Amino acid sequence: MRRALSVLLLFAAGFPAVAQAPSLMGVWLTASRSAEIRLAPCADAAQGPVCGTIVRIIDPKDDAGRPLVPEQMTDVRNADPRLRQRKVLGMVMLYGFKPGAAPSSYEDGTIYSGENGKTYKATLALQADGTLRLRGYIGTPLFGETQIWTRVQ
Repeated sequence: MRRALSVLLLFAAGFPAVAQAPSLMGVWLTASRSAEIRLAPCADAAQGPVCGTIVRIIDPKDDAGRPLVPEQMTDVRNADPRLRQRKVLGMVMLYGFKPGAAPSSYEDGTIYSGENGKTYKATLALQADGTLRLRGYIGTPLFGETQIWTRVQ
């Protein structure tokens, strides 16, 4: 019996553990280093499999350079006047994604920019070095901007 158990243990040790694909879920520091965004499953499944929520605003200032209190910041540049009073902290700014062809990638999503109050199409992809590549664009991905975010948690 001992011999059979030893053989079984040796046999099992010969197979590496199945590694899970890295996940882009977690907290990310934006390229501008001005905010941290939590990527997690969307609370509302209709918004897609992954959403990005603002969880921290770093050293915010108004247009005159005066410090702002992050918890009091509202979405003042939103094109919809009814949304200009919503709090920035806790706001969902990435949504509507579909799984992409590559593992840990998403496409056909939307990103909202509080800096100008506009929305753009977006893609997300976890890179081999552990960073997150976000591409925001208008119309086609050829016309847009790419940012690299770094993982906080």
